[in-house]
Amino acid sequence: MKSNVETAEVAQPYAQALMSIAQSQNLTEEFGEDARALLNLLKNSAPLQNLIDNPFIQPEKKKAVITQILGDGANQYLRRFLQLLVDKRRIFFLEQILQQYLALLRQLNQTVLAEVTSAVPLTEAQQQAVKDKVLSITNARQVELEIKTDRDLIGGLIIKVGSQVIDASLRGQLRRLSLRLSSS
Repeated sequence: MKSNVETAEVAQPYAQALMSIAQSQNLTEEFGEDARALLNLLKNSAPLQNLIDNPFIQPEKKKAVITQILGDGANQYLRRFLQLLVDKRRIFFLEQILQQYLALLRQLNQTVLAEVTSAVPLTEAQQQAVKDKVLSITNARQVELEIKTDRDLIGGLIIKVGSQVIDASLRGQLRRLSLRLSSS
């Protein structure tokens, strides 16, 4: 089981190293796209996650799978970095390293991450309205949305930016009303 503190301590230097490589080669955005794609793949593929997490699978097999996943058109620096993670037995932390790389990329680009939970999928116009609202609150240059749906909200949405939470959900309004009524 991975501890959050230990994971952060291990993942941070590797994420910074990946950022350093990306900056030296002017590939920060390309690496960001690859990191998002790999995170999505890890999230949606239990067999791949199991392969990466299993310490008994031979490193050469892990490298072969990584090479196959990346394909021939993959960036050689990223491929070598991932192979280094396998050699150093740190591929176990790949998800956290990629997440921290994306956090460093957002910091570099003065972009904030807004985690949006809505009762129903948001339209493009609604997503743009959320971005505009977050931009006005944070004074960032750009906003990256991470959107989830939760039918239990009944209606509305919850926006989380860093430690700030804006609860504009119907469930949140009902909860606040209930608290007011019970305290009266």
